[in-house]
Amino acid sequence: MSSTTASVSFKVLLSSLPRGEPLSTAALQARGLSAFRASALARSGWLVHLARGVYMLPGDTLTRDGSLAFLSEQTPGLHVGGKTALAWRGVRQNIAFRERLNLWGDTPRRLPDWFTERLPASYQATQLFDDALPQGFGLQPLPAGDSRVLVSAPERAMLELLSDVGKAQSLAEACELVESLSGLRAKVLDQLLRHTTRIKVVRMAATCATDMKLPWAALATRHSERIGGGARWVAVGRTGERLDLRRP
Repeated sequence: MSSTTASVSFKVLLSSLPRGEPLSTAALQARGLSAFRASALARSGWLVHLARGVYMLPGDTLTRDGSLAFLSEQTPGLHVGGKTALAWRGVRQNIAFRERLNLWGDTPRRLPDWFTERLPASYQATQLFDDALPQGFGLQPLPAGDSRVLVSAPERAMLELLSDVGKAQSLAEACELVESLSGLRAKVLDQLLRHTTRIKVVRMAATCATDMKLPWAALATRHSERIGGGARWVAVGRTGERLDLRRP
């Protein structure tokens, strides 16, 4: 095939490629473009090489949701969680100049440079729930969002937020956000707390709810008593903040 014919063929292929998201060699191969040919097209400027086996169209702008959808295909359980999930659902205290995404997943990994250079983000694979929790429970796309991008429901996002206290999350802001939450579904929260493995998270939820007289305080207290632990739970987080949680 001549270079002219190859260029024409790729121009035809361009019309079927998604905009705003990276392109994997697997996706290109599904459209009849071999990995060898993709590499050659990148060298000639028809594709932009982002990382091994990852490309984008020249002149394209990677969108947040397109990039997250691409990562979701490579990362089991990837979802937007914690503070970011609450913010996306309209619960926030401060508007950040540049949003930092809180991402969660099932397996440890390093976010690729092409992603973090465009979208500041943190990723963790903290096992907050036991294996008996149904897969994907408390995760759903936003009503007007990309169906491929899962976001924690408010009840799950709250527990993920509390898990981050003592890391990069302050207790004061976490309590303010918890207090701002309204309409939490008791059945969903009960299911999540039933499978939460972290004493700190369950006890913090019970303490915050009791202190602020939230409607689900009795539910959280019941689970705090069930999960046990000493009468007092004390720890110093990475930020130096001291957490002193007494059993409600």
